[in-house]
Amino acid sequence: MRYLFIFILFFFNLHAEQTKQKLTLGLGAYVQTQPYKDVESIVLPSPVIFFDNGILYVRWTRAGVYFLGDVQDEYSWGFSLTAQPRVYGYGDSDIQGMNERKNSWEGGIAFSAKADKAYLEIIALTDILNKHDLWILNTELGYDFKLGNFSFYPSLVLSYQSSKFLDYYYGVTPSEELPLRGEYTPQEGLQLGIQTYINYPLTDKLSVFANIKIDKLSQEATNSPLVDDAYIYSGLCSLIYTFEY
Repeated sequence: MRYLFIFILFFFNLHAEQTKQKLTLGLGAYVQTQPYKDVESIVLPSPVIFFDNGILYVRWTRAGVYFLGDVQDEYSWGFSLTAQPRVYGYGDSDIQGMNERKNSWEGGIAFSAKADKAYLEIIALTDILNKHDLWILNTELGYDFKLGNFSFYPSLVLSYQSSKFLDYYYGVTPSEELPLRGEYTPQEGLQLGIQTYINYPLTDKLSVFANIKIDKLSQEATNSPLVDDAYIYSGLCSLIYTFEY
């Protein structure tokens, strides 16, 4: 195992020496509405990191390691192990009689492919902190284009969510029942989202970077007695700095 680790480090350093690497760093404000009744929106600072050297990558807050793939002039594709945070849920004081639904980290396998300006990504994720035995399958199809100095990266996102995922975030257990809130156990569901990234350069290296996303909850989620909004709106506004090394 020690020699394998040394070989990986050697290969990584050799690859880095042969090609210049591009790194984007930034910081912004992230806002996400909550679909739950009387639960306030999430507002927090967010780091923004973009990096991809063909071995390791970071895309905003999701990171991964490629283990199979190919890069050609006309197209590229790759399989990777990946992980990302899930900022969602509510505290035990947010909804009367309900236990806390916690944030977590998800990990799994991702497949990504790009040809010309179109890209596809499929990610299978599960909860790696074992807080809730869930899994989800995300499929994103997008296209990037320019309009003047603006760069746009719109995409359509389909998220298949397992019954355990929906039960954790939208279910009501027998111990959480109230006279006006009965027990609820959702089944699996499909969430639909549309989003776009927007980039506007201020200088050669400094840019304004934003993300706007709208998610429509599955019918299983909107049927929950905890929910009063079928949509989740989220956005990021940040300054980013891009350089090569």
